[in-house]
Amino acid sequence: MTTTSDRASATGRLSTPVFIAIVVTVLAWASAFVVIRGVAPHFGGGALALLRLTVGSLLLASLVIGRRWVAPNRREWMLVVVFGVAWFGAYNVALNIAEHSLDAGTTAMIVNIGPILIALGAGIFLGEGIPKWLAIGAGVAFFGVVLIGLGTGISGFGDGTGVLWSLLAALTYATGVLCQKPLLRRIPARQTTFMGCVIGMVACTPFLGELVHDLGRAPVASILGAVYLGAVPTALAFSTWAFALSKMPAGQLGVTTYVVPAIAVLLGLAFFGEIPAPLAIVGGVVCLVGVALSRRRPRRVARTAPQPTVSQTGS
Repeated sequence: MTTTSDRASATGRLSTPVFIAIVVTVLAWASAFVVIRGVAPHFGGGALALLRLTVGSLLLASLVIGRRWVAPNRREWMLVVVFGVAWFGAYNVALNIAEHSLDAGTTAMIVNIGPILIALGAGIFLGEGIPKWLAIGAGVAFFGVVLIGLGTGISGFGDGTGVLWSLLAALTYATGVLCQKPLLRRIPARQTTFMGCVIGMVACTPFLGELVHDLGRAPVASILGAVYLGAVPTALAFSTWAFALSKMPAGQLGVTTYVVPAIAVLLGLAFFGEIPAPLAIVGGVVCLVGVALSRRRPRRVARTAPQPTVSQTGS
C-alpha cells in the first residue's frame, strides 16, 4: 500500500499545509532556545520542564476532547511511553540544564546533530532508506551548523557539562522521533502529541518540589516565559511537527530543523544583543543550502516507446 508519506517522498513536493506546519515548527523551536536561555537563571532544568509540559498538556487536552480516540495496542503503548519519556521528558530536562552554561545558538548547534541520527535511524529502522541527496544535504547542513557554533563562540564550553547535556538532548530527540513515526500510521497526530506530552509531564513529577520553590522566587516575566514554552514550542509546534511527520519521511523532515540554529542566532541578536560573527552568518546560509539539497530528487529519464521499424521493400 502506498502511503501519503511515500507519495511525498516520490514527488519531492510539499503541500501548502505541510510547508506551513514546518515553518511554524522551526520558528517556534528556534524561539524556545532563546526563551529557555532567558528564564534559566530562575528555574532549574527539571522544574522548567515540568511547568512547560504541564501547560502543554492542558492546552493539548483541549484538542482531543470530543475527538475520536484510537486505543493504542500493546506495541503502540510501548512506543508512546518511550516517545513521551525520551522526547518530552528527558529532552526538555537535558536542554534546560545545558542552557545554564551554553548560549542559545551553541546549544541549538549541538542539539541539531539529532536530524543526522534521525535520518540514519529512519533509514535503518523505519525502512525509509538514505537517498543520496538526503545524505548530501544532511552533511552540508551539519557543516553549516558547525560553522554557526564556531562563529558564536564554540570554544566557551566551560567544563564541558553543557556539551554533554546537549548531546543527550540530541539523542533523546532522535529517539523520540523514531518512536513517534510508527505511531502516526494509525493514531491521529493530535492524540499522539497529547499522550507523549502527558507521559513526559508525569516523568518530570519528581521535580515538583523544585518547581514550587522556583515559582516562589521567579519574576513574573520568567513565569510567563515558561508558559510561552508550554503553549507555543510545545503545544503548537509539537502538533504541527506531528502533522508534518505524518505526511513525509522522518529523515527528510528532520533535516529541515537544521535552520533552527540560524534562527536562534538571529533571535539572540534581537533579544539579548548578541551579535553573530560573520562565520555564523555564513553557517546559516550553508544550513539553508543543505536543506534545499536534501529536497532534491534524481532526474527521471523519460522512457520513449521504440519506433516501429519501417520495412523498405522494393516496389
